Amino acid sequence: MAIKVAVPKETRPGERRVALVPGVLKQFGKLGVELLLEKGAGKGAGFDDAAYEAGGVRIAGSREELLKEADVLLSVQPISAEDAGKLKAGAVAISFMTPHEGDERIEALRQGKVTAFAMELVPRITRAQSIDALSSQAAAAGYKAAVIAAERAPRFFPMLTTAAGTIRPARAVVVGAGVAGLQAIATCRRLGAQVEGYDVRPETKEQVESLGAKFIDTGVSATGEGGYARELTDEEKQQQAEVLADHIANAHVVVTTAAIPGRPAPKIIDKATVERMQGGTVIVDMAAETGGNCALTKPGKDVDHKGVLVVGPQNLPASVAVHTSEMYAKNLYNLLSLMVAEGQLSLDWDDQVIAETCLTHDGEIRHAPTRERLQGGQS
Repeated sequence: MAIKVAVPKETRPGERRVALVPGVLKQFGKLGVELLLEKGAGKGAGFDDAAYEAGGVRIAGSREELLKEADVLLSVQPISAEDAGKLKAGAVAISFMTPHEGDERIEALRQGKVTAFAMELVPRITRAQSIDALSSQAAAAGYKAAVIAAERAPRFFPMLTTAAGTIRPARAVVVGAGVAGLQAIATCRRLGAQVEGYDVRPETKEQVESLGAKFIDTGVSATGEGGYARELTDEEKQQQAEVLADHIANAHVVVTTAAIPGRPAPKIIDKATVERMQGGTVIVDMAAETGGNCALTKPGKDVDHKGVLVVGPQNLPASVAVHTSEMYAKNLYNLLSLMVAEGQLSLDWDDQVIAETCLTHDGEIRHAPTRERLQGGQS
């Protein structure tokens, strides 16, 4: 009998994405699984139940029924501790799991002997690129941040030649040249702005310049492991801040994307720098949810400080839910294809992707940092 892959409706306020879209149903069909969907799960992303049913998906009568039947549960946001407790022992749950927090939920998954895979833990290796949901969602967030900046700025982005004279292009600075930052740079450039990009990892210089932006060199390197930046020392932060401050103060638009997994976002723009900016400057702080890169950022709020607007958006990928759901569903399919063959689940723990993405399995916490936090290093 084929395993049942179930998709619940997201419950986080403002979350419009869904883990399964009609466009990937044929691919999932190749796995030989039975697909089950909670009623209205795709509505926020513009996909109605009829589109799923046409592709062979069964609509569950209730959330409880869906959770009870699920052999594999696919979601965007982590399920609640209560929902985790309703899954059968041995079930698999795959989603963003925020392994650095949500201890009650993680304990519920462990105690329920649910095998949980965290999309944040997908190793950044070549063969896992098609599974890397952090990157797919970050690209959308970077695009959206640049669009928000353009919409909120009281200036044109491109140079315009008019009967009233020539309007110079807006000056934009993007802080952070990861996937989100590079997409923000590319989008600002497409809109016609003059763009400068900065990252503490000097190896990103070539990528920034390849998009037509200038790289800001502060003389500080923070190359870390796994493609992430390491946290800077106090002295390095000061040097970085001094060089960046002049560039930021001269900008019309600033997009910040700097984040460190499991830690508060580094403060890069202080109040004094904001006060040096011209009136009408817009800062879009993509790190708002983890404290913000700007000292004045408030998550989910707009702050007008002496004519400078600091925007603290939350869950940007959800604002472009059609495409982010499509990308995420493909990421999930590519991961699930490593685990399912001919309708049956088979977990190969010698597979690096499966082993390193796993958060909990068979009553144990497999992710070492999470295990150490919750159990004092004891498995």
